[in-house]
Amino acid sequence: MTALDILVIGGGIGGLTAAIALRRDGHRVTVVEKDPTWSVYGVGIIQQSNVIRAMSELGLIDSYLDAACGFDHVEVFIPTGVRIARVPSPKLVEGYPANVGIARPALHKVLADRVIADGVEVKLGVTTTDIADHGDGVRVTLSDGTAHDVDIVVGADGVYSHTRTSLFPDGPGPEYTGQAVWRYNLPRPEGLDSLQAYNGPIGIGLVPMSAEQMYMFVTTPEPAGTRYPREGLAAAMRAKLAAAPEAVRALADGITDDDGVVYRPLETLIVDGDWHKGRVVLLGDALHATTPHLGQGAGMAIEDSIVLAQELSKADTPEAAFRAYRDRRYDRCAYIVRSSLAICRGQLGLSEPIDNAAATREMFAVISQPI
Repeated sequence: MTALDILVIGGGIGGLTAAIALRRDGHRVTVVEKDPTWSVYGVGIIQQSNVIRAMSELGLIDSYLDAACGFDHVEVFIPTGVRIARVPSPKLVEGYPANVGIARPALHKVLADRVIADGVEVKLGVTTTDIADHGDGVRVTLSDGTAHDVDIVVGADGVYSHTRTSLFPDGPGPEYTGQAVWRYNLPRPEGLDSLQAYNGPIGIGLVPMSAEQMYMFVTTPEPAGTRYPREGLAAAMRAKLAAAPEAVRALADGITDDDGVVYRPLETLIVDGDWHKGRVVLLGDALHATTPHLGQGAGMAIEDSIVLAQELSKADTPEAAFRAYRDRRYDRCAYIVRSSLAICRGQLGLSEPIDNAAATREMFAVISQPI
């Protein structure tokens, strides 16, 4: 199918990469995003070799890497701070690094700039109020009162997807894991040339984002519904690291700005049934939200976008494309969700602890396979 009129709901990583992939194939694309400022929180994100490959396929690799920090290894530490493994990451694009750390605002700018340059229409500060599938097209009504007749709708509106609940009101929703993640940007210490992952009940990761900056993520057990007030959030994060290895505690002294801390309870989701209904299809966290233990949440959404565009270009009908897309993506995405959750549960003492070095090697083997 060519020259479809497509509405993408959600202007995050999945929605923007979907818009880029679909526009590249000649479709007319509109993105609607509920946030009128189209902003993202300011900490970093790790992206691995499959994302480097995807960015190359989307024609974004140079601008993407200009905004990121590349590295080729993952180092694993036991809770005492002793390093037990330095795992090489596979390089999937010749001449480019295996992994990157990148600030989320920098990644957002790379994607948003490309979307605008490609002629995608972006509507900010609006949401969908009704999606009516008429069989040969979809009428979408927006919160600004306008109605749009399109060929297909792509729901990329995250783990709390309104699109998913409207399609499958009796379907699964996100489930709390018992763990939360804290993130904070810090000056990059000398010698940090890889992702450093610390095992233990309190999981810790250090990720380079630039020559000067890194971010720290910390996973902690938290009772369901736990929230922390903004005032004192930096001190609360530091307190979580009181028993961390000495090198991490020294870095934690720099966690001083309450507004710089990003705290989020961790939830997971995997939709086992259909990923579409009629001419409306889902992608990314709306289908398969994962914990960050394998660093693949955004990577799975980006791969979804590429595969969805590929299948639409080959199929005779939207539903045939959507079935083929789900068939290609389900096993890989379910593996990431379940393997990440296994690490989480091991940290919480709910199952046997997972060997992070072995899990990392296995994950790299899986994501190195073609999508």
